[in-house]
Amino acid sequence: MDDIRDADDWRPNSHWAIVSDPKADVAVIAERIGVGDAIPLHIHRIDEVILFLSGNATERVGDETFGVSAGDIVLVPAGQIHGTRNTGDVEVEIRAVFPSARIDMQYVERNPAPGTEGDTPGPGVVWDMRTGGVQPLGDQD
Repeated sequence: MDDIRDADDWRPNSHWAIVSDPKADVAVIAERIGVGDAIPLHIHRIDEVILFLSGNATERVGDETFGVSAGDIVLVPAGQIHGTRNTGDVEVEIRAVFPSARIDMQYVERNPAPGTEGDTPGPGVVWDMRTGGVQPLGDQD
């Protein structure tokens, strides 16, 4: 997560991969959040289920923030601001499950890449996990 092209989510100690099947309308993000790193606050227009496999974190959903660890499951309703912060001394491993192969995302806050600290979050996007395509978030989605 140290690609300067994603200036809104700079996390050089974190790693993620997307798992999908062209025949299924579902997507899973497998992620390891590095010590001290956080997934910035963001919104999706679809529901999300987050499964915590290891580590300790805080999870914010809407106005609530709570501690989570291995074995916990967080349900994030569509349209809720949410984000995850690693609060422990080891990586936090999660799986984020989406009921669609098209995942939209709009950042509310940023983990700014070096040299972009004063910028505002970029426009929202939609990732199509079946094709690998990325397009601007719009009302047609």
